[in-house]
Amino acid sequence: MKVLIVNGPNLNLLGSREPEIYGDTTFKDFLEEIKDAYFDCEIHYYQSNVEGELINKLQDADKKKYKGIILNAGGYTHTSVAIRDAVAAISTPVIEVHISNPMSREEFRHTSLMTGVCKGIIAGFGLDSYVLAIDSIIS
Repeated sequence: MKVLIVNGPNLNLLGSREPEIYGDTTFKDFLEEIKDAYFDCEIHYYQSNVEGELINKLQDADKKKYKGIILNAGGYTHTSVAIRDAVAAISTPVIEVHISNPMSREEFRHTSLMTGVCKGIIAGFGLDSYVLAIDSIIS
């Protein structure tokens, strides 16, 4: 079974960016941990700070028949109609993930353009939000 994790802008800075919110583990280190834990699952990863590249990856992933996509669109969650439309246009189920709880943060983070076109949303559990999403896709 193939699962794709897609991270948006600034998530390449995990481990150093606002560790009080996002923790001090790099995504690279975390990815190795989950690949080891889910050895029977083919986990692919993609990160970009560029909106169009994220859209291209979502569309390409749909053609490659992933069982599910885990999307943390970062700041684009609140602003990108284009990424929302890409999620709506593909048949692969997408789970929206956030490391922090957007509802407990600044008001502009309270609106997600993605939620309405995603299978579900998991937020506020740190990097374990990704683990919960993988478990959801598997079951």
